[in-house]
Amino acid sequence: MTTPSRRRLMRDFKKLQDDPPAGVSGAPTEESIMHWEAVIFGPQDTPFEDGTFKLTLEFTEEYPNKPPTVKFVSKMFHPNVYADGSICLDILQNQWSPTYDVAAILTSIQSLLDEPNPNSPANSLAAQLYQENRREYEKRVHAIVEQSWMSFAEEEKELRSTSLAKMHLRRAKTMVRLELMVPTWTNKKSIG
Repeated sequence: MTTPSRRRLMRDFKKLQDDPPAGVSGAPTEESIMHWEAVIFGPQDTPFEDGTFKLTLEFTEEYPNKPPTVKFVSKMFHPNVYADGSICLDILQNQWSPTYDVAAILTSIQSLLDEPNPNSPANSLAAQLYQENRREYEKRVHAIVEQSWMSFAEEEKELRSTSLAKMHLRRAKTMVRLELMVPTWTNKKSIG
């Protein structure tokens, strides 16, 4: 059943594919168009540069009238990101408008990485360090940037090993099929 929210999400996805904003990517999961996975690349010339940060977006049937629930899956050290990955961003709360689409959400979050709002902190330590000890703040951000590389490297390794296992399983199944067929061919040849 196609609902207005699902049609809108299909349009959002098409727009992201046809005209992708720099440094962000997102797509619905195979299970549901209402559940998206996204990646934001750390903006250049910021402490987040070179980071690769994963997020999830959960939509309800009230979208676009209500914002999605957006969370970082990747570990994040930022004044406006809670420990559970939830994001304190006005457009995801009281400043939401149905005109915002997935591309606007992701680019707004990417901008937030560079321009945090320490006056509305979700992480008080990050906000305090951002205001009072920028060197320590950036040191901690660099650590999570490195962690973002490691998590992607681990996932790629797991994906490769899973793909390799699937390939070996396919080969094994093919060999079993061939072995099961050989007696049939042998019997037919000896009969004929």
